[in-house]
Amino acid sequence: MANPSDAPLMLSVSGARGIVGASMTPEVATDYAAGFACHVGGAAGSPVICLGRDTRGSSEMLHEAAAAGLAATGARVVDVGVVPTPTVAVMVTELGAAGGMMVTASHNPARWNGLKCISGEGMALPAAGIVDVIRRFRTRDFRWAAPEAIPPGDRDDRGAAIHVARVLSAVKPTSGGLRVAFDPNHGAGCVAGRELLGQLGCDVITINGEPDGRFAHELEPLAENLESLARATAAEAADLGFGLDPDADRLAIIDEQGRFIGEEYTLVLAARRWMDLHGPAPIVVNLSTSRMVDDLVRGYPGASVHRTPVGEVNVAVEMKRTGAPIGGEGNGGVILPRVCWIRDSLAAMALVHGLVAEAGRPLSALVSELPQYVMIKHRFELTGNRDTVATAVEKVSRRFADEDVNTADGVRVDVDDGWVHLRPSNTEPIIRLIAEAATRERAWELIDEVAVAAGLT
Repeated sequence: MANPSDAPLMLSVSGARGIVGASMTPEVATDYAAGFACHVGGAAGSPVICLGRDTRGSSEMLHEAAAAGLAATGARVVDVGVVPTPTVAVMVTELGAAGGMMVTASHNPARWNGLKCISGEGMALPAAGIVDVIRRFRTRDFRWAAPEAIPPGDRDDRGAAIHVARVLSAVKPTSGGLRVAFDPNHGAGCVAGRELLGQLGCDVITINGEPDGRFAHELEPLAENLESLARATAAEAADLGFGLDPDADRLAIIDEQGRFIGEEYTLVLAARRWMDLHGPAPIVVNLSTSRMVDDLVRGYPGASVHRTPVGEVNVAVEMKRTGAPIGGEGNGGVILPRVCWIRDSLAAMALVHGLVAEAGRPLSALVSELPQYVMIKHRFELTGNRDTVATAVEKVSRRFADEDVNTADGVRVDVDDGWVHLRPSNTEPIIRLIAEAATRERAWELIDEVAVAAGLT
Protein backbone atom coordinates (compact mmCIF):
# COMPACT_ATOMS: atom_id res chain seq x y z
CA MET A 1 0.00 0.00 0.00
CA ALA A 2 1.33 3.43 -0.90
CA ASN A 3 2.20 5.80 1.91
CA PRO A 4 0.04 8.93 1.74
CA SER A 5 3.14 11.12 1.74
CA ASP A 6 4.26 9.40 -1.48
CA ALA A 7 0.80 9.49 -3.04
CA PRO A 8 -0.24 13.01 -4.05
CA LEU A 9 -3.86 13.96 -4.44
CA MET A 10 -3.98 15.80 -7.76
CA LEU A 11 -6.66 18.53 -7.80
CA SER A 12 -6.99 20.41 -11.09
CA VAL A 13 -9.29 21.20 -14.02
CA SER A 14 -9.13 17.46 -14.72
CA GLY A 15 -10.84 16.74 -11.38
CA ALA A 16 -9.39 14.78 -8.46
CA ARG A 17 -6.96 11.88 -8.88
CA GLY A 18 -5.00 9.89 -6.34
CA ILE A 19 -3.68 6.47 -5.43
CA VAL A 20 -6.41 4.21 -4.06
CA GLY A 21 -6.07 3.51 -0.35
CA ALA A 22 -3.62 6.36 0.16
CA SER A 23 -4.61 9.71 -1.36
CA MET A 24 -7.86 8.50 -2.97
CA THR A 25 -10.08 6.99 -0.27
CA PRO A 26 -13.84 6.69 0.30
CA GLU A 27 -13.63 9.73 2.59
CA VAL A 28 -11.97 11.79 -0.13
CA ALA A 29 -14.58 10.70 -2.69
CA THR A 30 -17.46 11.53 -0.33
CA ASP A 31 -16.16 14.98 0.55
CA TYR A 32 -15.16 15.89 -3.01
CA ALA A 33 -18.59 14.81 -4.29
CA ALA A 34 -20.30 16.81 -1.53
CA GLY A 35 -18.29 19.89 -2.51
CA PHE A 36 -19.29 19.40 -6.15
CA ALA A 37 -22.98 18.96 -5.27
CA CYS A 38 -22.99 22.13 -3.16
CA HIS A 39 -21.34 24.01 -6.01
CA VAL A 40 -23.74 22.97 -8.78
CA GLY A 41 -26.78 22.97 -6.50
CA GLY A 42 -26.28 26.52 -5.26
CA ALA A 43 -29.00 27.56 -2.86
CA ALA A 44 -31.52 25.21 -4.45
CA GLY A 45 -32.33 21.87 -2.91
CA SER A 46 -32.35 18.43 -4.57
CA PRO A 47 -30.32 19.09 -7.75
CA VAL A 48 -30.25 16.12 -10.12
CA ILE A 49 -26.69 14.79 -10.62
CA CYS A 50 -25.76 11.94 -12.97
CA LEU A 51 -23.10 9.56 -11.63
CA GLY A 52 -21.15 7.07 -13.74
CA ARG A 53 -18.02 4.97 -13.35
CA ASP A 54 -15.39 3.09 -15.28
CA THR A 55 -14.46 -0.55 -14.75
CA ARG A 56 -11.49 -0.23 -12.37
CA GLY A 57 -11.63 -2.57 -9.41
CA SER A 58 -11.89 0.39 -7.04
CA SER A 59 -14.52 2.30 -9.02
CA GLU A 60 -17.59 0.61 -7.56
CA MET A 61 -16.41 1.37 -4.02
CA LEU A 62 -15.62 5.01 -4.84
CA HIS A 63 -18.90 5.28 -6.78
CA GLU A 64 -20.82 4.36 -3.63
CA ALA A 65 -18.79 6.83 -1.58
CA ALA A 66 -19.38 9.61 -4.10
CA ALA A 67 -23.11 8.79 -4.23
CA ALA A 68 -23.22 9.15 -0.45
CA GLY A 69 -21.57 12.56 -0.60
CA LEU A 70 -23.93 13.76 -3.31
CA ALA A 71 -27.06 12.47 -1.57
CA ALA A 72 -26.01 13.83 1.84
CA THR A 73 -26.28 17.36 0.45
CA GLY A 74 -29.80 16.68 -0.83
CA ALA A 75 -28.91 15.88 -4.44
CA ARG A 76 -30.97 13.32 -6.32
CA VAL A 77 -28.41 10.88 -7.73
CA VAL A 78 -29.13 9.25 -11.08
CA ASP A 79 -26.81 6.25 -11.43
CA VAL A 80 -26.04 5.80 -15.14
CA GLY A 81 -23.84 2.77 -14.53
CA VAL A 82 -20.58 1.73 -16.18
CA VAL A 83 -20.31 4.12 -19.10
CA PRO A 84 -17.76 6.29 -20.91
CA THR A 85 -17.14 9.74 -19.49
CA PRO A 86 -18.78 11.40 -22.53
CA THR A 87 -21.90 9.31 -21.91
CA VAL A 88 -22.28 10.94 -18.50
CA ALA A 89 -22.18 14.32 -20.25
CA VAL A 90 -24.80 13.13 -22.74
CA MET A 91 -27.07 12.03 -19.91
CA VAL A 92 -26.63 15.34 -18.05
CA THR A 93 -28.08 17.21 -21.03
CA GLU A 94 -30.64 14.49 -21.78
CA LEU A 95 -32.08 14.70 -18.25
CA GLY A 96 -31.54 18.43 -17.75
CA ALA A 97 -29.41 17.61 -14.70
CA ALA A 98 -27.49 20.17 -12.66
CA GLY A 99 -24.27 18.28 -13.34
CA GLY A 100 -22.54 14.94 -13.56
CA MET A 101 -19.68 13.07 -11.95
CA MET A 102 -17.56 10.25 -13.33
CA VAL A 103 -15.49 7.90 -11.19
CA THR A 104 -12.33 7.34 -13.23
CA ALA A 105 -8.64 8.11 -13.41
CA SER A 106 -8.78 7.99 -17.21
CA HIS A 107 -5.37 6.82 -18.51
CA ASN A 108 -3.55 6.77 -15.14
CA PRO A 109 -2.24 3.37 -13.97
CA ALA A 110 -4.71 0.97 -12.33
CA ARG A 111 -3.69 1.84 -8.76
CA TRP A 112 -4.98 5.37 -9.36
CA ASN A 113 -8.59 6.47 -9.39
CA GLY A 114 -10.42 9.76 -9.34
CA LEU A 115 -13.47 11.90 -9.95
CA LYS A 116 -14.29 14.05 -12.96
CA CYS A 117 -16.82 16.88 -12.66
CA ILE A 118 -19.28 17.79 -15.44
CA SER A 119 -21.33 20.98 -15.52
CA GLY A 120 -25.02 21.31 -16.28
CA GLU A 121 -24.03 22.22 -19.85
CA GLY A 122 -22.51 18.78 -20.23
CA MET A 123 -18.90 19.97 -20.31
CA ALA A 124 -15.98 19.64 -17.94
CA LEU A 125 -16.47 22.03 -15.06
CA PRO A 126 -14.77 25.38 -15.88
CA ALA A 127 -11.76 26.50 -13.86
CA ALA A 128 -13.70 28.89 -11.60
CA GLY A 129 -16.09 26.10 -10.70
CA ILE A 130 -13.27 23.68 -9.95
CA VAL A 131 -11.65 26.30 -7.70
CA ASP A 132 -14.88 26.49 -5.69
CA VAL A 133 -15.22 22.70 -5.50
CA ILE A 134 -11.63 22.39 -4.27
CA ARG A 135 -12.18 25.15 -1.70
CA ARG A 136 -15.30 23.43 -0.38
CA PHE A 137 -13.48 20.08 -0.29
CA ARG A 138 -10.49 21.44 1.62
CA THR A 139 -12.52 23.47 4.12
CA ARG A 140 -15.43 21.00 4.29
CA ASP A 141 -17.80 23.83 3.42
CA PHE A 142 -20.83 21.63 2.78
CA ARG A 143 -24.55 22.13 3.13
CA TRP A 144 -25.84 18.90 4.65
CA ALA A 145 -29.49 18.08 4.04
CA ALA A 146 -31.93 17.14 6.76
CA PRO A 147 -32.69 13.39 6.75
CA GLU A 148 -36.21 13.92 5.43
CA ALA A 149 -34.82 16.04 2.57
CA ILE A 150 -32.51 13.35 1.18
CA PRO A 151 -34.25 12.02 -1.96
CA PRO A 152 -34.00 8.41 -3.13
CA GLY A 153 -31.60 7.68 -5.94
CA ASP A 154 -32.58 6.62 -9.46
CA ARG A 155 -31.05 4.33 -12.08
CA ASP A 156 -30.99 5.06 -15.83
CA ASP A 157 -29.36 2.50 -18.14
CA ARG A 158 -30.17 4.25 -21.41
CA GLY A 159 -26.84 6.07 -21.64
CA ALA A 160 -25.12 3.91 -24.27
CA ALA A 161 -28.16 3.86 -26.57
CA ILE A 162 -28.74 7.62 -26.31
CA HIS A 163 -25.05 8.36 -26.84
CA VAL A 164 -24.81 6.16 -29.93
CA ALA A 165 -27.97 7.69 -31.36
CA ARG A 166 -26.54 11.19 -30.93
CA VAL A 167 -23.32 10.23 -32.68
CA LEU A 168 -25.18 8.71 -35.62
CA SER A 169 -27.35 11.82 -35.87
CA ALA A 170 -24.34 14.17 -35.77
CA VAL A 171 -22.05 12.24 -38.10
CA LYS A 172 -23.30 11.36 -41.56
CA PRO A 173 -22.97 7.55 -41.70
CA THR A 174 -21.54 6.10 -44.90
CA SER A 175 -23.12 3.23 -46.73
CA GLY A 176 -21.36 -0.03 -46.04
CA GLY A 177 -19.11 -0.61 -43.07
CA LEU A 178 -15.46 -1.49 -42.78
CA ARG A 179 -13.73 -4.37 -41.07
CA VAL A 180 -12.59 -2.98 -37.71
CA ALA A 181 -10.47 -4.42 -34.90
CA PHE A 182 -11.61 -2.96 -31.59
CA ASP A 183 -9.77 -2.92 -28.25
CA PRO A 184 -11.62 -1.18 -25.38
CA ASN A 185 -9.22 -2.89 -22.90
CA HIS A 186 -12.00 -4.14 -20.60
CA GLY A 187 -12.97 -0.54 -19.96
CA ALA A 188 -16.10 1.59 -19.94
CA GLY A 189 -16.28 1.83 -23.74
CA CYS A 190 -16.87 -1.87 -24.38
CA VAL A 191 -20.65 -1.82 -24.79
CA ALA A 192 -21.22 1.57 -26.41
CA GLY A 193 -18.23 1.16 -28.73
CA ARG A 194 -19.39 -2.19 -30.07
CA GLU A 195 -22.93 -0.87 -30.47
CA LEU A 196 -21.77 2.13 -32.48
CA LEU A 197 -19.51 0.12 -34.77
CA GLY A 198 -22.30 -2.39 -35.32
CA GLN A 199 -24.75 0.36 -36.27
CA LEU A 200 -22.16 1.78 -38.67
CA GLY A 201 -22.32 -1.58 -40.43
CA CYS A 202 -18.81 -2.63 -39.44
CA ASP A 203 -17.56 -6.19 -39.26
CA VAL A 204 -16.08 -5.95 -35.76
CA ILE A 205 -13.25 -8.06 -34.34
CA THR A 206 -13.21 -7.32 -30.61
CA ILE A 207 -10.35 -8.09 -28.26
CA ASN A 208 -10.34 -7.36 -24.52
CA GLY A 209 -14.04 -6.66 -24.84
CA GLU A 210 -15.56 -7.58 -21.47
CA PRO A 211 -16.23 -4.52 -19.25
CA ASP A 212 -14.77 -6.18 -16.16
CA GLY A 213 -11.73 -4.01 -15.41
CA ARG A 214 -9.26 -6.86 -15.93
CA PHE A 215 -7.04 -4.66 -18.06
CA ALA A 216 -5.03 -6.63 -20.61
CA HIS A 217 -2.33 -4.00 -20.99
CA GLU A 218 -1.24 -0.63 -19.64
CA LEU A 219 -4.03 1.90 -19.79
CA GLU A 220 -2.82 4.83 -21.87
CA PRO A 221 -3.59 4.20 -25.59
CA LEU A 222 0.03 4.41 -26.78
CA ALA A 223 1.89 2.29 -29.35
CA GLU A 224 3.65 0.11 -26.77
CA ASN A 225 0.32 -0.69 -25.09
CA LEU A 226 -1.59 -1.56 -28.24
CA GLU A 227 0.65 -4.23 -29.75
CA SER A 228 -2.07 -6.90 -29.50
CA LEU A 229 -4.50 -4.62 -31.33
CA ALA A 230 -1.90 -3.95 -34.02
CA ARG A 231 -1.34 -7.67 -34.50
CA ALA A 232 -5.08 -8.37 -34.64
CA THR A 233 -5.67 -5.59 -37.16
CA ALA A 234 -3.07 -7.00 -39.55
CA ALA A 235 -3.88 -10.68 -38.95
CA GLU A 236 -7.63 -10.18 -39.47
CA ALA A 237 -7.13 -8.03 -42.59
CA ALA A 238 -9.04 -5.21 -40.89
CA ASP A 239 -9.31 -1.78 -42.46
CA LEU A 240 -8.87 -0.04 -39.10
CA GLY A 241 -7.93 -0.72 -35.52
CA PHE A 242 -9.49 1.37 -32.73
CA GLY A 243 -8.08 1.42 -29.18
CA LEU A 244 -9.67 3.20 -26.19
CA ASP A 245 -8.54 4.27 -22.73
CA PRO A 246 -10.52 3.07 -19.65
CA ASP A 247 -13.12 5.87 -19.66
CA ALA A 248 -13.33 5.99 -23.46
CA ASP A 249 -12.67 9.66 -24.00
CA ARG A 250 -9.54 9.07 -26.10
CA LEU A 251 -9.09 7.14 -29.35
CA ALA A 252 -5.91 5.64 -30.81
CA ILE A 253 -5.88 4.31 -34.37
CA ILE A 254 -4.07 1.44 -36.12
CA ASP A 255 -3.86 1.37 -39.93
CA GLU A 256 -4.63 -1.60 -42.16
CA GLN A 257 -1.00 -2.72 -42.04
CA GLY A 258 -1.08 -3.01 -38.27
CA ARG A 259 0.87 0.20 -37.68
CA PHE A 260 0.09 2.57 -34.81
CA ILE A 261 -0.30 5.92 -36.53
CA GLY A 262 -0.02 8.11 -33.43
CA GLU A 263 -2.62 9.68 -31.18
CA GLU A 264 -2.00 13.11 -32.74
CA TYR A 265 -3.61 11.89 -35.97
CA THR A 266 -6.98 11.16 -34.37
CA LEU A 267 -8.12 14.79 -34.17
CA VAL A 268 -6.60 15.69 -37.55
CA LEU A 269 -8.41 12.86 -39.35
CA ALA A 270 -11.68 13.58 -37.53
CA ALA A 271 -11.46 17.29 -38.38
CA ARG A 272 -10.73 16.50 -42.01
CA ARG A 273 -13.87 14.38 -42.21
CA TRP A 274 -15.94 17.10 -40.53
CA MET A 275 -14.75 19.81 -42.92
CA ASP A 276 -15.19 17.53 -45.93
CA LEU A 277 -18.83 17.23 -44.90
CA HIS A 278 -19.53 20.77 -43.69
CA GLY A 279 -16.87 23.06 -45.12
CA PRO A 280 -14.24 25.31 -43.49
CA ALA A 281 -14.68 26.10 -39.82
CA PRO A 282 -12.72 27.21 -36.78
CA ILE A 283 -11.09 24.39 -34.84
CA VAL A 284 -9.85 24.68 -31.26
CA VAL A 285 -6.90 22.65 -29.92
CA ASN A 286 -4.54 22.90 -26.97
CA LEU A 287 -0.98 24.17 -26.96
CA SER A 288 0.47 20.64 -26.94
CA THR A 289 -1.32 19.59 -30.13
CA SER A 290 0.55 18.91 -33.37
CA ARG A 291 1.16 21.45 -36.13
CA MET A 292 -0.62 19.00 -38.43
CA VAL A 293 -3.84 20.81 -37.47
CA ASP A 294 -2.43 24.07 -38.84
CA ASP A 295 -1.33 22.28 -42.02
CA LEU A 296 -4.79 20.72 -42.39
CA VAL A 297 -6.74 23.97 -42.22
CA ARG A 298 -4.59 25.52 -44.94
CA GLY A 299 -6.35 23.14 -47.30
CA TYR A 300 -9.74 24.59 -46.29
CA PRO A 301 -9.64 28.35 -46.99
CA GLY A 302 -11.57 30.18 -44.29
CA ALA A 303 -10.81 27.62 -41.59
CA SER A 304 -8.77 28.72 -38.58
CA VAL A 305 -6.93 27.25 -35.59
CA HIS A 306 -7.33 28.54 -32.02
CA ARG A 307 -5.05 27.28 -29.22
CA THR A 308 -5.75 27.07 -25.49
CA PRO A 309 -4.08 25.80 -22.32
CA VAL A 310 -4.16 22.01 -21.90
CA GLY A 311 -7.41 20.68 -20.43
CA GLU A 312 -10.57 19.81 -22.32
CA VAL A 313 -12.61 22.45 -20.49
CA ASN A 314 -10.27 25.14 -21.83
CA VAL A 315 -10.82 23.82 -25.34
CA ALA A 316 -14.60 23.60 -24.85
CA VAL A 317 -14.86 27.16 -23.51
CA GLU A 318 -12.95 28.50 -26.51
CA MET A 319 -15.08 26.41 -28.86
CA LYS A 320 -18.18 28.07 -27.43
CA ARG A 321 -16.60 31.50 -27.85
CA THR A 322 -15.57 30.93 -31.46
CA GLY A 323 -18.51 28.78 -32.51
CA ALA A 324 -16.13 25.96 -33.48
CA PRO A 325 -18.05 22.80 -34.47
CA ILE A 326 -15.11 20.53 -33.68
CA GLY A 327 -12.04 20.64 -31.49
CA GLY A 328 -10.05 18.61 -29.04
CA GLU A 329 -6.60 17.65 -27.86
CA GLY A 330 -3.73 15.84 -29.53
CA ASN A 331 -3.93 12.96 -27.05
CA GLY A 332 -6.64 11.30 -29.15
CA GLY A 333 -9.47 13.41 -27.74
CA VAL A 334 -12.14 14.81 -30.09
CA ILE A 335 -14.91 17.14 -28.94
CA LEU A 336 -18.00 17.26 -31.15
CA PRO A 337 -20.59 19.61 -29.57
CA ARG A 338 -23.46 18.10 -31.55
CA VAL A 339 -22.93 15.06 -29.32
CA CYS A 340 -21.46 16.57 -26.13
CA TRP A 341 -18.83 19.01 -24.90
CA ILE A 342 -16.54 16.24 -23.63
CA ARG A 343 -13.78 14.39 -25.47
CA ASP A 344 -15.58 11.49 -27.10
CA SER A 345 -14.02 8.36 -28.61
CA LEU A 346 -17.35 7.32 -30.12
CA ALA A 347 -17.67 10.51 -32.16
CA ALA A 348 -14.01 10.16 -33.15
CA MET A 349 -14.53 6.56 -34.33
CA ALA A 350 -17.54 7.52 -36.41
CA LEU A 351 -15.70 10.40 -38.09
CA VAL A 352 -12.55 8.41 -38.88
CA HIS A 353 -14.63 5.47 -40.09
CA GLY A 354 -16.54 7.81 -42.39
CA LEU A 355 -13.34 9.36 -43.75
CA VAL A 356 -11.84 6.00 -44.70
CA ALA A 357 -15.09 4.52 -46.01
CA GLU A 358 -15.88 7.55 -48.15
CA ALA A 359 -12.34 7.85 -49.54
CA GLY A 360 -12.32 4.26 -50.70
CA ARG A 361 -8.58 4.17 -49.99
CA PRO A 362 -6.65 2.63 -47.11
CA LEU A 363 -5.95 4.67 -44.00
CA SER A 364 -2.20 4.45 -44.60
CA ALA A 365 -2.65 6.32 -47.90
CA LEU A 366 -4.68 9.07 -46.22
CA VAL A 367 -2.08 9.45 -43.48
CA SER A 368 0.75 9.64 -46.04
CA GLU A 369 -0.86 12.79 -47.46
CA LEU A 370 -0.34 14.62 -44.17
CA PRO A 371 2.93 16.36 -43.27
CA GLN A 372 5.20 14.01 -41.36
CA TYR A 373 6.45 15.18 -37.99
CA VAL A 374 8.07 13.50 -35.01
CA MET A 375 6.75 14.36 -31.55
CA ILE A 376 8.71 13.55 -28.42
CA LYS A 377 6.90 13.53 -25.06
CA HIS A 378 9.35 13.72 -22.18
CA ARG A 379 8.77 14.15 -18.45
CA PHE A 380 10.59 15.23 -15.34
CA GLU A 381 9.52 14.39 -11.79
CA LEU A 382 8.17 17.46 -10.02
CA THR A 383 10.32 17.31 -6.90
CA GLY A 384 9.44 20.81 -5.65
CA ASN A 385 6.18 22.75 -5.62
CA ARG A 386 4.62 24.52 -8.57
CA ASP A 387 6.93 27.49 -7.99
CA THR A 388 9.56 25.25 -9.59
CA VAL A 389 7.55 25.36 -12.81
CA ALA A 390 7.07 29.13 -12.65
CA THR A 391 10.83 29.59 -12.33
CA ALA A 392 11.45 27.24 -15.26
CA VAL A 393 8.90 29.09 -17.40
CA GLU A 394 10.55 32.43 -16.65
CA LYS A 395 14.00 31.10 -17.57
CA VAL A 396 12.78 29.59 -20.86
CA SER A 397 10.85 32.73 -21.78
CA ARG A 398 14.00 34.82 -21.31
CA ARG A 399 16.17 32.38 -23.27
CA PHE A 400 13.80 32.37 -26.27
CA ALA A 401 12.65 35.98 -26.08
CA ASP A 402 13.32 36.47 -29.81
CA GLU A 403 11.06 33.55 -30.82
CA ASP A 404 7.26 33.10 -30.77
CA VAL A 405 6.58 32.49 -27.06
CA ASN A 406 3.19 31.63 -25.52
CA THR A 407 2.91 31.51 -21.70
CA ALA A 408 -0.82 30.76 -21.40
CA ASP A 409 0.04 27.30 -20.01
CA GLY A 410 3.64 26.89 -18.95
CA VAL A 411 5.62 28.06 -21.96
CA ARG A 412 5.41 27.05 -25.61
CA VAL A 413 8.14 28.21 -28.00
CA ASP A 414 7.58 28.07 -31.76
CA VAL A 415 10.60 28.21 -34.06
CA ASP A 416 10.70 27.87 -37.83
CA ASP A 417 11.30 24.13 -37.86
CA GLY A 418 9.36 23.02 -34.79
CA TRP A 419 8.00 23.83 -31.35
CA VAL A 420 8.47 22.83 -27.73
CA HIS A 421 6.08 23.08 -24.77
CA LEU A 422 6.97 22.91 -21.06
CA ARG A 423 4.14 22.71 -18.53
CA PRO A 424 3.08 21.03 -15.26
CA SER A 425 0.78 18.03 -15.62
CA ASN A 426 -2.82 18.38 -14.43
CA THR A 427 -3.04 14.69 -13.54
CA GLU A 428 0.40 13.56 -12.30
CA PRO A 429 3.18 15.15 -10.18
CA ILE A 430 5.44 15.72 -13.21
CA ILE A 431 6.62 18.42 -15.59
CA ARG A 432 5.83 17.60 -19.21
CA LEU A 433 8.20 18.63 -21.99
CA ILE A 434 6.87 18.05 -25.50
CA ALA A 435 8.58 18.89 -28.78
CA GLU A 436 7.69 18.40 -32.44
CA ALA A 437 9.92 18.71 -35.50
CA ALA A 438 10.52 17.09 -38.88
CA THR A 439 13.07 14.67 -37.41
CA ARG A 440 13.56 12.88 -34.12
CA GLU A 441 17.02 14.41 -33.77
CA ARG A 442 15.67 17.96 -34.07
CA ALA A 443 12.83 17.27 -31.62
CA TRP A 444 15.35 15.99 -29.05
CA GLU A 445 17.53 19.04 -29.67
CA LEU A 446 14.59 21.28 -28.79
CA ILE A 447 13.85 19.28 -25.63
CA ASP A 448 17.49 19.34 -24.53
CA GLU A 449 17.82 23.07 -25.21
CA VAL A 450 14.68 23.92 -23.22
CA ALA A 451 15.53 21.51 -20.39
CA VAL A 452 18.91 23.18 -19.96
CA ALA A 453 17.40 26.66 -20.14
CA ALA A 454 14.79 25.68 -17.54
CA GLY A 455 17.40 24.26 -15.17
CA LEU A 456 15.89 20.76 -15.28
CA THR A 457 19.17 18.99 -16.12
